[in-house]
Amino acid sequence: MGDRSQGAGRLLTGVAWVVLLLGLWLWGRGATDLNLSSPTTGDAAAVGRPADVDLPAAHHPDAGAAPQRVDIAALKVRAPVVPRGLDAGGAVDPPPYARAGVVGWYGAGAEPGERGTALFVGHVDTDTRPAVFYHLSEAKPGDTVRVTRADGSVAEFTVDDVRVFSRENFDAAKAYGPHQSDRAELRLITCGGRFDRASGTYTANVVVSAYLSGLNGAAGTAG
Repeated sequence: MGDRSQGAGRLLTGVAWVVLLLGLWLWGRGATDLNLSSPTTGDAAAVGRPADVDLPAAHHPDAGAAPQRVDIAALKVRAPVVPRGLDAGGAVDPPPYARAGVVGWYGAGAEPGERGTALFVGHVDTDTRPAVFYHLSEAKPGDTVRVTRADGSVAEFTVDDVRVFSRENFDAAKAYGPHQSDRAELRLITCGGRFDRASGTYTANVVVSAYLSGLNGAAGTAG
Protein backbone atom coordinates (compact mmCIF):
# COMPACT_ATOMS: atom_id res chain seq x y z
CA MET A 1 0.00 0.00 0.00
CA GLY A 2 3.05 2.26 0.22
CA ASP A 3 4.26 4.45 3.04
CA ARG A 4 1.43 6.23 4.83
CA SER A 5 1.26 7.94 8.20
CA GLN A 6 -0.37 6.11 11.09
CA GLY A 7 -3.08 7.03 13.58
CA ALA A 8 -4.98 10.24 13.19
CA GLY A 9 -3.10 11.03 10.00
CA ARG A 10 -4.92 8.17 8.30
CA LEU A 11 -8.34 9.71 8.87
CA LEU A 12 -10.03 11.64 6.12
CA THR A 13 -10.71 15.25 6.96
CA GLY A 14 -12.85 18.12 5.72
CA VAL A 15 -14.75 17.82 2.48
CA ALA A 16 -13.26 14.44 1.55
CA TRP A 17 -14.62 12.86 4.74
CA VAL A 18 -18.06 14.37 4.23
CA VAL A 19 -18.18 13.16 0.65
CA LEU A 20 -17.13 9.65 1.69
CA LEU A 21 -19.78 9.43 4.40
CA LEU A 22 -22.50 10.67 2.08
CA GLY A 23 -21.33 8.24 -0.56
CA LEU A 24 -21.44 5.35 1.88
CA TRP A 25 -24.99 6.22 2.79
CA LEU A 26 -26.02 6.30 -0.87
CA TRP A 27 -24.01 3.18 -1.68
CA GLY A 28 -26.98 0.82 -1.69
CA ARG A 29 -28.80 2.53 -4.53
CA GLY A 30 -29.85 0.27 -7.39
CA ALA A 31 -28.67 -2.76 -5.45
CA THR A 32 -31.08 -5.41 -6.65
CA ASP A 33 -34.45 -6.21 -8.17
CA LEU A 34 -35.03 -9.08 -5.75
CA ASN A 35 -35.15 -8.44 -2.00
CA LEU A 36 -33.87 -11.66 -0.47
CA SER A 37 -32.82 -10.15 2.85
CA SER A 38 -34.76 -9.58 6.02
CA PRO A 39 -32.50 -7.33 8.13
CA THR A 40 -33.59 -5.44 11.22
CA THR A 41 -35.57 -2.32 10.41
CA GLY A 42 -36.16 0.97 12.17
CA ASP A 43 -34.61 4.37 12.65
CA ALA A 44 -31.17 3.78 14.12
CA ALA A 45 -32.49 0.58 15.68
CA ALA A 46 -29.80 -0.89 17.88
CA VAL A 47 -29.05 -4.24 19.42
CA GLY A 48 -26.78 -2.43 21.85
CA ARG A 49 -24.81 -4.24 24.53
CA PRO A 50 -26.88 -6.68 26.60
CA ALA A 51 -26.08 -6.61 30.29
CA ASP A 52 -25.12 -10.30 30.32
CA VAL A 53 -22.51 -9.98 27.55
CA ASP A 54 -19.00 -9.69 28.96
CA LEU A 55 -16.91 -8.04 26.26
CA PRO A 56 -13.11 -8.40 26.31
CA ALA A 57 -10.77 -5.48 26.88
CA ALA A 58 -9.56 -3.59 23.83
CA HIS A 59 -6.12 -4.49 22.49
CA HIS A 60 -3.82 -1.56 21.85
CA PRO A 61 -3.57 -0.65 18.14
CA ASP A 62 -0.63 -1.90 16.10
CA ALA A 63 1.02 -0.71 12.90
CA GLY A 64 -1.78 -2.11 10.76
CA ALA A 65 -1.61 -4.27 7.64
CA ALA A 66 -3.78 -4.68 4.58
CA PRO A 67 -6.60 -7.21 4.99
CA GLN A 68 -6.77 -10.33 2.87
CA ARG A 69 -9.63 -12.33 4.40
CA VAL A 70 -12.46 -11.88 6.87
CA ASP A 71 -14.06 -14.69 8.89
CA ILE A 72 -17.16 -14.33 11.08
CA ALA A 73 -18.03 -17.78 12.38
CA ALA A 74 -21.36 -16.72 13.92
CA LEU A 75 -22.59 -15.49 10.53
CA LYS A 76 -20.91 -18.20 8.42
CA VAL A 77 -18.87 -15.56 6.61
CA ARG A 78 -15.56 -16.65 5.08
CA ALA A 79 -14.59 -14.22 2.36
CA PRO A 80 -11.60 -12.67 0.62
CA VAL A 81 -11.11 -8.92 1.06
CA VAL A 82 -10.02 -6.63 -1.77
CA PRO A 83 -9.06 -2.94 -1.63
CA ARG A 84 -11.53 -0.54 -3.20
CA GLY A 85 -11.58 3.19 -3.87
CA LEU A 86 -14.37 5.68 -4.41
CA ASP A 87 -16.69 5.69 -7.38
CA ALA A 88 -17.71 8.78 -9.35
CA GLY A 89 -20.44 9.54 -6.83
CA GLY A 90 -18.06 9.56 -3.87
CA ALA A 91 -19.15 6.16 -2.53
CA VAL A 92 -16.85 3.30 -1.61
CA ASP A 93 -16.88 1.21 -4.77
CA PRO A 94 -17.95 -2.29 -3.67
CA PRO A 95 -16.85 -5.45 -5.46
CA PRO A 96 -18.88 -6.11 -8.61
CA TYR A 97 -22.03 -8.23 -8.35
CA ALA A 98 -20.19 -10.95 -10.26
CA ARG A 99 -18.02 -11.22 -7.13
CA ALA A 100 -20.81 -10.88 -4.56
CA GLY A 101 -18.97 -13.20 -2.17
CA VAL A 102 -16.07 -10.74 -1.82
CA VAL A 103 -15.77 -7.96 0.78
CA GLY A 104 -14.44 -4.53 -0.18
CA TRP A 105 -12.08 -2.57 2.08
CA TYR A 106 -11.67 1.19 1.67
CA GLY A 107 -7.96 1.09 0.87
CA ALA A 108 -7.34 4.83 1.36
CA GLY A 109 -8.54 4.62 4.96
CA ALA A 110 -7.29 2.85 8.06
CA GLU A 111 -5.82 -0.63 7.86
CA PRO A 112 -7.40 -3.17 10.23
CA GLY A 113 -5.52 -3.15 13.54
CA GLU A 114 -4.20 0.39 13.48
CA ARG A 115 -5.72 3.31 15.33
CA GLY A 116 -8.78 4.54 13.45
CA THR A 117 -11.77 2.97 11.73
CA ALA A 118 -11.28 0.45 8.93
CA LEU A 119 -14.28 0.28 6.57
CA PHE A 120 -15.52 -2.98 5.05
CA VAL A 121 -18.45 -3.02 2.62
CA GLY A 122 -20.31 -5.93 1.06
CA HIS A 123 -23.50 -6.66 -0.83
CA VAL A 124 -26.51 -8.12 0.99
CA ASP A 125 -27.89 -9.79 -2.14
CA THR A 126 -27.94 -9.73 -5.93
CA ASP A 127 -30.72 -10.11 -8.47
CA THR A 128 -30.79 -13.85 -7.84
CA ARG A 129 -29.08 -14.86 -4.62
CA PRO A 130 -27.83 -13.83 -1.18
CA ALA A 131 -24.44 -12.12 -1.06
CA VAL A 132 -21.56 -12.04 1.40
CA PHE A 133 -23.26 -9.86 4.06
CA TYR A 134 -26.70 -11.43 3.77
CA HIS A 135 -26.66 -12.31 7.49
CA LEU A 136 -24.86 -9.20 8.73
CA SER A 137 -27.93 -7.82 10.51
CA GLU A 138 -27.90 -10.97 12.69
CA ALA A 139 -24.57 -10.00 14.27
CA LYS A 140 -24.60 -9.64 18.05
CA PRO A 141 -22.31 -7.95 20.57
CA GLY A 142 -19.61 -10.42 21.54
CA ASP A 143 -19.30 -11.99 18.08
CA THR A 144 -15.73 -12.35 16.84
CA VAL A 145 -14.54 -11.00 13.49
CA ARG A 146 -11.16 -12.37 12.39
CA VAL A 147 -9.20 -10.47 9.75
CA THR A 148 -6.23 -12.19 8.15
CA ARG A 149 -3.70 -9.56 7.09
CA ALA A 150 -0.94 -9.29 4.50
CA ASP A 151 1.81 -9.65 7.12
CA GLY A 152 0.51 -13.11 8.07
CA SER A 153 -1.11 -11.96 11.30
CA VAL A 154 -4.74 -12.30 12.32
CA ALA A 155 -6.46 -9.33 13.94
CA GLU A 156 -9.41 -10.31 16.10
CA PHE A 157 -12.24 -7.80 16.53
CA THR A 158 -15.18 -8.03 18.92
CA VAL A 159 -18.58 -6.73 17.86
CA ASP A 160 -19.90 -4.16 20.34
CA ASP A 161 -22.71 -2.45 18.42
CA VAL A 162 -25.19 -3.31 15.66
CA ARG A 163 -27.36 -0.56 14.20
CA VAL A 164 -29.71 0.02 11.30
CA PHE A 165 -29.80 3.62 10.11
CA SER A 166 -32.75 4.73 8.01
CA ARG A 167 -32.07 7.24 5.27
CA GLU A 168 -34.39 9.77 6.88
CA ASN A 169 -32.60 9.75 10.24
CA PHE A 170 -29.06 9.01 9.14
CA ASP A 171 -26.23 10.28 11.37
CA ALA A 172 -22.88 9.91 9.61
CA ALA A 173 -20.81 10.54 12.74
CA LYS A 174 -22.60 7.83 14.72
CA ALA A 175 -22.56 5.41 11.82
CA TYR A 176 -18.95 5.69 10.71
CA GLY A 177 -17.07 7.82 13.23
CA PRO A 178 -14.83 6.23 15.89
CA HIS A 179 -16.48 5.20 19.14
CA GLN A 180 -13.22 5.71 21.03
CA SER A 181 -10.37 7.65 19.44
CA ASP A 182 -7.60 5.53 20.97
CA ARG A 183 -8.86 2.20 19.60
CA ALA A 184 -8.48 0.22 16.39
CA GLU A 185 -12.04 -0.21 15.13
CA LEU A 186 -13.82 -1.93 12.27
CA ARG A 187 -17.09 -1.16 10.49
CA LEU A 188 -18.94 -3.76 8.45
CA ILE A 189 -21.57 -2.12 6.23
CA THR A 190 -24.32 -3.38 3.96
CA CYS A 191 -27.84 -2.49 2.83
CA GLY A 192 -30.78 -2.95 5.18
CA GLY A 193 -34.40 -2.16 5.77
CA ARG A 194 -36.62 -3.01 2.82
CA PHE A 195 -36.02 -2.79 -0.89
CA ASP A 196 -38.01 0.03 -2.50
CA ARG A 197 -38.72 -1.07 -6.05
CA ALA A 198 -39.89 2.40 -7.08
CA SER A 199 -36.56 4.05 -6.27
CA GLY A 200 -34.39 0.97 -6.77
CA THR A 201 -32.80 1.42 -3.33
CA TYR A 202 -32.83 -0.05 0.13
CA THR A 203 -34.35 2.09 2.86
CA ALA A 204 -31.51 1.70 5.37
CA ASN A 205 -27.96 0.57 6.04
CA VAL A 206 -26.80 -2.04 8.53
CA VAL A 207 -23.67 -0.89 10.37
CA VAL A 208 -21.83 -3.37 12.59
CA SER A 209 -19.13 -1.88 14.80
CA ALA A 210 -16.26 -3.84 16.30
CA TYR A 211 -13.00 -3.08 18.08
CA LEU A 212 -9.59 -4.77 18.13
CA SER A 213 -9.48 -7.29 20.98
CA GLY A 214 -6.59 -9.56 20.02
CA LEU A 215 -3.65 -10.11 17.66
CA ASN A 216 -2.11 -13.41 16.61
CA GLY A 217 1.30 -13.44 14.97
CA ALA A 218 1.55 -9.64 14.76
CA ALA A 219 4.74 -8.31 13.29
CA GLY A 220 4.86 -5.34 15.63
CA THR A 221 2.85 -2.85 17.61
CA ALA A 222 2.44 0.88 17.80
CA GLY A 223 0.79 2.71 20.67
